[in-house]
Amino acid sequence: MRRFSFLLVFFSFFTLQAFSQTPKVVVITLDGAINPATADYIHYGIEQAVKLNAECLVLRLNTPGGLLESTRNIVSDILQSPVPVVVYVSPPGSRAASAGVFVTLSANIAAMAPGTNIGAAHPVSLQGQMDSTMTEKVTNDAVAFIKSITEKRNRNVQWAEEAVRKSISIPETEALKDSVVDLIASNMHDLLNKINGMKVQTVSGEKVLTTKNAKLVYLDMSFQQKLLSLLSDPNIAYILMMLGFYGLLFELYNPGSIFPGVIGVISLVLAFYSMQTLPINYAGLALIIFGIVLFVIELKVPSHGLLTIGGVISLLLGSLMLIKTDSGFNVLRVSWGVIATVVILTFLFFSFAIGLGIKAQTRKPITGSEGLINETGEAITDLKPTGTVKVRGEIWKAESADGDISNGTKIIVTGVSNLKLKIKKA
Repeated sequence: MRRFSFLLVFFSFFTLQAFSQTPKVVVITLDGAINPATADYIHYGIEQAVKLNAECLVLRLNTPGGLLESTRNIVSDILQSPVPVVVYVSPPGSRAASAGVFVTLSANIAAMAPGTNIGAAHPVSLQGQMDSTMTEKVTNDAVAFIKSITEKRNRNVQWAEEAVRKSISIPETEALKDSVVDLIASNMHDLLNKINGMKVQTVSGEKVLTTKNAKLVYLDMSFQQKLLSLLSDPNIAYILMMLGFYGLLFELYNPGSIFPGVIGVISLVLAFYSMQTLPINYAGLALIIFGIVLFVIELKVPSHGLLTIGGVISLLLGSLMLIKTDSGFNVLRVSWGVIATVVILTFLFFSFAIGLGIKAQTRKPITGSEGLINETGEAITDLKPTGTVKVRGEIWKAESADGDISNGTKIIVTGVSNLKLKIKKA
């Protein structure tokens, strides 16, 4: 019995030792635009790969591009990573466009799946307009950035420069032929088999990868990173900001409503949290606020639509300017459809409110002495020229402007003076 226990402990220890020595590969996925949340996610993935003593980190990539500052942070993390980083453009149909080109070229090993493409890294304006000096400045900065990456990784510098200057894009077969990427892999298993035994250079020195039959450790975004990624969408930030403004306005005009005010404050807090991750143009933000102020003033001081027109123009220009146009090769922008919808709905809402205000100001009074004007009634005494009439079931002293009026004659009120009605025959 004692011998059996000894063997059980021995084999358990041997099994645990063998399991602990099984090579591990950490896998993370970037599917969407590059923003501060994805940069933090990749940084976290590298940290976990170091803690697990992983053979490498595999970044499965599918992106249309993203923020320049976030891209620089990702590239910096990859270049300084003590664990080899493999960027794998997958699954089929994916792309490494714009900022994704920089991330792919910075990897120790760059791989692509069949049916994928890479390129189109030319800097663009968020509204599609930059003067020639700014365009040249941003382009030259991006060229210098990508050349430094490709030279460090011994890849095709000429192609990388053309991807920025000429916005060229190529499929995976041409990318392999032109030494843009290192290999083509049909799936993750194929990738691990092909990179097994490859030598890569990291900041910790040369490393030979042992990835065949490695255990895959998948890391997903945390809830906080997912929330930040969602809020980093300029469209979401813009909508939250407008909801916040309208919620507060409704609360101010209807004190005690509570719900609109609470929703407004929460929306504004989330909007400003989102905006700290985006290249916000504060001139655009100021124009949006000014436009809303003009709408509110129109409610108080009717200007025959002039303030409303100014508010629409200010809101439209501010929305277009909200995201800076000189922030590199960004694809993040407020959608034209979202801007048009918000501006039109705002115009219709305030126009409706202004119309109600004007209608209320021009409406005939229905209470007080002024409400009796043009009302009809009946003389209940002879008026010579004064007497008594009944209007709206009330008895009033009256004075005739038509001379004598006999009892029972229909009359109409033309004025009120010192609680005496001025009347004439109806």
